[in-house]
This record gives sequence, C-alpha cells and structure tokens, in this order.
Amino acid sequence: MLPDPLRLAVVIGSGRKGRTGATVAHWFAEQARGRNDVHTDVIDLAEFPLPAEPVGDPAPATRALLDELSPRLARADVFVLVTPEYNRSFPASLKAAIDWHDAEWQAKPVGFVSYGGRSGGLRAVEQLRQVLGELHAVSVRDTVSFHEVWDRFDADGAPREPHGCAAAATAMLDQLAWWGTTLREGRHRRPYGHGRHPSATAA
Repeated sequence: MLPDPLRLAVVIGSGRKGRTGATVAHWFAEQARGRNDVHTDVIDLAEFPLPAEPVGDPAPATRALLDELSPRLARADVFVLVTPEYNRSFPASLKAAIDWHDAEWQAKPVGFVSYGGRSGGLRAVEQLRQVLGELHAVSVRDTVSFHEVWDRFDADGAPREPHGCAAAATAMLDQLAWWGTTLREGRHRRPYGHGRHPSATAA
C-alpha cells in the first residue's frame, strides 16, 4: 500500500508588482500536480504582508494574517520556495514569513526554484540555505533556476524551452519526496524538538 501523498507548499516569495514569481511558481506547481506522491498548496506571500520584525505580541491585523498562513505552513510536509534575487539576496517578504515561524519549518525538507538575471537567483538560494538550517529545516541539493528569466517564458506562462527545466523539477521533486517521506515518518515516531515562536525571543 502506497503512503499518503506528501503535502507540498509552494511559497511565492516575492510580493512586488509586476513580479515574475507567480508565473514561475504556477508552472512549478503544475509539474508537481502531475505526480501522485504530493498534494500541492500554492501560498502567495503577497497575500500575507507580515511586519519585518516578529517582536512582541502580534497586532490584530498581523494575528489575522498568521491565523491563515501559519496552519498552512504547519500542515506542509515539504516546501518549495520560489525566490528572485534582490541585491544578491532574497526578498524581505520571504524573510518575514520565515522569521514569524519556527516549529513549522523544523525537520522538513525545502527545495528552491529561483530566478533572476545572469545568476538565476542562485545567490539568494545560498543565503536561504543558511537561514533555514538555523530553523532545523533540511535543504535538498538540486534546484531549479531560471537565468535571464524575462526571456524564459511565453505570454501564456509556459517555458520556451520546457525540457530542461521540467527535468530539473523532476529531479528536485524526487529528492524532496525521499526526504519528505523519511522525515515525516521520523516526526511521527519521535516528534522533533518543542518549537518556539520568535516573538518569545529577546530582541
């Protein structure tokens, strides 16, 4: 009997107007939906404008955002973060969503779909690996990256050269499926850590 499908959260990291991230994320989500080992939830951080610093008790408006976002992150077994590269780093909206949570990331695998200019967003990915390691998440080796992204998709949101990026997506999803299954079984047998909310940490 096959195990239950993993719950995959595809997180759109950029909230800027005119962003490419939604196009990239929805293409990747379609790749994931073609598999029978994951169920996909696309989380658009443009809908969750969290404050940059999670210090103290959240204001009512922030609490309302967290009441919707946090359970979706907590339910996920696997994450894919879709990120551009801004000034050799990743967006503030993505950092805020990471920092407002803690146990939601722990002992779960994370993959990256990046995009940008000549670097394809890979410098943002390298920084995200360090940040998520601090939160006890496990990043997988392979990534999907789009260099010179403005030339990579047509007007319908489809890649102009689909075979290479589809193969990269499959390779990363295979790694995420292995880690996701293994870590889910491990969390079930022995819960990982106790978790803490960053707001409980002294500034």
